[in-house]
Amino acid sequence: MEQRIPDEEKQARVDGLDGWKLDGKFIVKRYRFEDYLTGIQFVNNVAEYAEDIQHHPFISIDYKMVTLKLTSWQAKGLTDLDLTCADKYDNLYKQITE
Repeated sequence: MEQRIPDEEKQARVDGLDGWKLDGKFIVKRYRFEDYLTGIQFVNNVAEYAEDIQHHPFISIDYKMVTLKLTSWQAKGLTDLDLTCADKYDNLYKQITE
């Protein structure tokens, strides 16, 4: 099982991510898209990766805005896996929008 990131380290670790915010035991980021279907394509890419590694984010789709929330239930908080996923999702976003 992944080890939870100590509370005193969480904010500094999240600050190292691009645009992610700490929200209790979650990290959260909103991604904006030029059109609805590009956002859906991004969600499909996120879902495929999450399924491959068996670590699934909360996903909210609001027209051209997709919000991802990450935490590790077994660890009862954030782990290195959550931060790794955040970086991966940022890269998936760049791939689909650039």
